[in-house]
Amino acid sequence: MLRLSVLDQSTVVTGRSPDTSIRESIRLAQHCEALGYHRYWCAEHHNSESQAGTAPEILIAAIAATTRSIRVGSAGVMLPHYAALKVAEQFRVLDAIAPGRIDLGLGRAPGSDGRTAYALNPRADAAAEQFPASVRDLLAWVSGMPLVEGHPFREIRAQPGGPTQPEVWILGSSDYGAQVAAYFGLPFCFAHFITDGHGAEQALDIYRQGYRPSAAHPEPHAGVCVWAMAAPTQEEAAWLFRSRELWRLGRDRGVFSALPSPEEAAARTYSDGETARIERLRSKALFGTPEVVGSKLRMMAESYGVQEIAVLTTLHDPEARRRSYALLAKEFGLAAPT
Repeated sequence: MLRLSVLDQSTVVTGRSPDTSIRESIRLAQHCEALGYHRYWCAEHHNSESQAGTAPEILIAAIAATTRSIRVGSAGVMLPHYAALKVAEQFRVLDAIAPGRIDLGLGRAPGSDGRTAYALNPRADAAAEQFPASVRDLLAWVSGMPLVEGHPFREIRAQPGGPTQPEVWILGSSDYGAQVAAYFGLPFCFAHFITDGHGAEQALDIYRQGYRPSAAHPEPHAGVCVWAMAAPTQEEAAWLFRSRELWRLGRDRGVFSALPSPEEAAARTYSDGETARIERLRSKALFGTPEVVGSKLRMMAESYGVQEIAVLTTLHDPEARRRSYALLAKEFGLAAPT
């Protein structure tokens, strides 16, 4: 059975202060739990006018403390910014808040520009090169197992201990993350929403072919994260999608701005080149009625052979966003938790 989850970037929108996006994330998580979604993942971005989610570990704590059943986690923690021990301690605390419900998604990308990455960690470039070793150490500290023989920090333990532990995922938009996940026997999620699907099939094939079974995951477990949006009619969905059209034009030029409203996007004058790019974006995008989007998501899951899809929906209107998740939950027959 295909699992449906949520990715949230705490998107900043025009006309509202960025701090409201954090509170909307907490509200949306509670809404999606009531709808029956399996996981709620919080992204990490820095120095961005587009996303307010700079500290997923803090947002996860707030969501975990105000929900009861949905799994809550990161998508992801950008590990090169941090010491593996500190991340392990943070997520051990989170697991103590919500035992057995915490996911620790790890990424290698900076989630920012190079200068911001340097401000977060002046050794970020070297840390990125050491990503597999950091994952190895983090897995030991998260699980309570000793580090490898001869490790200088072998006697250090990440507290608090407990009977459960976070579930670690590797996230990526290239072959690299797939190889790391396969080597350590971890679940892997491909960031389809970043690449528009480019490289997804190859990365997932590499993951499965190179998979080394682990005690926690004897078989490979793969997912994809996609941008998708549902509305009662195709016409309304197309109208709401105008926000993303304009935002994507900026993103493709390296400009990460607040998400505009559909009205702002409709008032914009587009060049012929921009219009052509928008048409290409529309042809690939997953928006429409629940039946249309549901069909495309099912075909994608079958094509990629994945067990889970995490849905990212960025809309200017929070009510339309919540409604989109509700429509998809109904389309997929999700059941509210008992």
